[in-house]
Amino acid sequence: MTIEQTRQAIIGDWISIAPEIRPSAQKAPDGTLKPFYLKREFKVLVGDRFELVIANSADPYGKVPLAKILIRGHMHWKGEHPIAPGAQKVDFVADEAYEVTPLLQAFADVLNQVAVQGYAKWEVGQTQSIFGKSFTPFGLSAGKNFMEYDLVYVSHGLLFWGARNVDGRGFDTEQNRPTNLQIPLARK
Repeated sequence: MTIEQTRQAIIGDWISIAPEIRPSAQKAPDGTLKPFYLKREFKVLVGDRFELVIANSADPYGKVPLAKILIRGHMHWKGEHPIAPGAQKVDFVADEAYEVTPLLQAFADVLNQVAVQGYAKWEVGQTQSIFGKSFTPFGLSAGKNFMEYDLVYVSHGLLFWGARNVDGRGFDTEQNRPTNLQIPLARK
């Protein structure tokens, strides 16, 4: 598929097939990477706009909700990616919204220790915007939009993004752009 064909093919709503796992950047006391469990709802709108809702959980089956994250912004198409014919490099820029809602008291308690300046008290079920602000838990700096250097691939009616680097590194530079595919999303 060409960039234009892919841009058109992904417009609409996509969801995780099941709870997913990623390596986080945080380490356990033994030095191993902590797992990061989530489900995604991804909406692609005309004009290369997107909306992503990530539901994090504390368990692999998604039964213990931890937090909900909402990211809205734009997609910038950068050309072919070598992982598969038709795969495309895409930069996702959260230039419209970035919100966090704690869903577990333990997570709200952590946020109240590490994300205090510029925020109200973190409460379970209460959404706060982190857009344009420093937010240490996610490595965000004030005045800078969150951006990921990623990839998009459509095959067999499924939407693939890049797999998280096995060492937990984010996609914060071109050099960290993923080289493999992750669990796909299905049409909603």
